[in-house]
Amino acid sequence: MRILFKTTYNQDINIFKHSGYVFWYGILLAGLLLAPVALGEFYIGEMAFILVYGIAGLGLMVLVGFTGLASLGHAGFMAIGAYANAYLLSRGWPFLVSLPIAGMIGATTGALIAVPLKRMTGIYFAIATLAFAIIVEEIIIHWESVTGGLGGLSVDTVDLFGYELWEPWQFYYVCLGVMILMTLVTLNLIRSPSGRAFVAIRDSEVSAESMGINLAKYKIMSFAISGGITAVAGALFAHKLMFLTPDAFKFLLSIQLLMMVVVGGLGTIHGAIFGAIFVGLLPQVIAIAKDYLPPRIGEFPGMEPGIFGLILVLFIIFEPKGIYGRWLKLKLYLEMFPLYRRATFKKQKTYLKTERLQ
Repeated sequence: MRILFKTTYNQDINIFKHSGYVFWYGILLAGLLLAPVALGEFYIGEMAFILVYGIAGLGLMVLVGFTGLASLGHAGFMAIGAYANAYLLSRGWPFLVSLPIAGMIGATTGALIAVPLKRMTGIYFAIATLAFAIIVEEIIIHWESVTGGLGGLSVDTVDLFGYELWEPWQFYYVCLGVMILMTLVTLNLIRSPSGRAFVAIRDSEVSAESMGINLAKYKIMSFAISGGITAVAGALFAHKLMFLTPDAFKFLLSIQLLMMVVVGGLGTIHGAIFGAIFVGLLPQVIAIAKDYLPPRIGEFPGMEPGIFGLILVLFIIFEPKGIYGRWLKLKLYLEMFPLYRRATFKKQKTYLKTERLQ
């Protein structure tokens, strides 16, 4: 077991806590960079999907995991980013310009939507975000001059400095680069005063406000940042699909994104990544399982959403800290073996007295 003695404030906010982090994350990065050499096109395509989901998970984690505001409408932000990017590319804008503009459009939309929602919490906030996603879907259907409506909209390939990226491994590297950038942005955001204000609001709005934190301001900021990051993921999602239709951004996508952060581990960057891997691989596992199930079960309509919902409920009941929480428990068990005690992670009833007055 490694013991860390912190003597400065900077040690507490460092991205890499010690040299072990640098070593293992360096190996992970090297593995990701060399993945196209060892894997086929299908697996590289699936890894690109996972990276896109991971970026969207980071965006949703800012709002749900760090600010404590549940959202059922982030499929709307992915749709905004996807259609904005596709429309700008069709008008001759370069990819390196259309991608950040799509993110800015998503952030602006998030800020505007957050203004009337800033006083809402809990189930009311979630229902309002669901209404937002439905409104975005209706706009996509009826704004045919921009989105193509139900007829759909084709997406141009990624063009970097006049070189079109046709191969799956090329697009994979684009997604990997954006994923690393968004991860660094999120890490630095959470370590900043604004990020600490988000966490304070999540833990207790009453306590945060008593310490001078402007709840409305930081909720709007959180929603804007979350919408911007998710819109960037939507822009990459558009290139992966190559053809956009309103059906690609249904309510099920919002459920997948929410399940991703809950199953991965709320309030952690690792949770967004683990959740993305889980959600990215689960449809493939379901598709394979259908071949071995009786026809009446395998062809049952709504099977995939039902499994998503069941998994979400089971994690909330039996593993509320998600996959990353389970990994931390396993890691501590291996470090402390044979001195590990079962009561180490026993749940305690902890809450602030201020919350009991609401």
